[in-house]
Amino acid sequence: MWGVILGAIAIGVLLGLLGSGGSILTVPILVYGLGHPERAAMAEALAIVAAVAFAGAVPYAAKRQVDWRNVLWFGIPGVVGMYVGAWLSQFFSAAMLLVFLALMMLVAAGLMVRETLKPSSGPEEASDDDSRPLHPLWRVTTEGLIVGTITGLVSVGGGFLIVPALVLLGGLPMRLAVGTSLVIIGLKSLSGFFKQQQIAGTEGLAVDWSTVGLFVAFGIAGTLIGRQLSQRINQRWLKRGFALFLVLMGAWIVWREAPEVWPAQTTPAASASESVGQFAENGLPADRSPLN
Repeated sequence: MWGVILGAIAIGVLLGLLGSGGSILTVPILVYGLGHPERAAMAEALAIVAAVAFAGAVPYAAKRQVDWRNVLWFGIPGVVGMYVGAWLSQFFSAAMLLVFLALMMLVAAGLMVRETLKPSSGPEEASDDDSRPLHPLWRVTTEGLIVGTITGLVSVGGGFLIVPALVLLGGLPMRLAVGTSLVIIGLKSLSGFFKQQQIAGTEGLAVDWSTVGLFVAFGIAGTLIGRQLSQRINQRWLKRGFALFLVLMGAWIVWREAPEVWPAQTTPAASASESVGQFAENGLPADRSPLN
């Protein structure tokens, strides 16, 4: 139980610290930590992330650190994409989706490390006044749709993709991107939840609302902790440490799920041996096929 509580708090802390990262851990915790069926865990993860992200966005919105223009032009297409991605997920096996999630973890780790390697122009607080060029709205909208579809496949909020996109395409300083990301994550996750819950229901699976409630309660507490820590922790080293964790977690998921996605091929010699055994059990000569 304590491991689950710590996991829920960690999800909230990461969302509060970085505006991303926490949601990508939710499915692995539910599947490998609690043993929930993969499809049910995907729906539960989205419900948890939606509630925690909305709660985490409240302090940012109160301080006017949410850019509603980007919520509209990037977030709404992301909501549509999230629903489409959740719909597409039913055509893939659970193991394939978990491997894809692991690959997303590696992408997230790469993005975080790349960001930490950029030269710093000064204190982070100074970046709040940065003036960055705005990209065309069609490009921002397209990016939101693509990110939403990709993250909808694996049932994550996608903050690790949203935050860089808001900075690079939306022209937002980091602190404003974090608050905006939380609102978008909440909207996208809510959209994906409705579709994933429907898919889980067709497979006879139900959402464990007691688990969802537990994660939401401790996750919200984690976002408050994360927001306070964000003022004191070196963001560069935090992202590097989390990137390393994502690499290890992603590699472990691939190692665990790969046999389900790419089962070992039976060698010709083994196939012949199995055929001989089957013929012998049926009373047929070992050197003759049933057609002879």
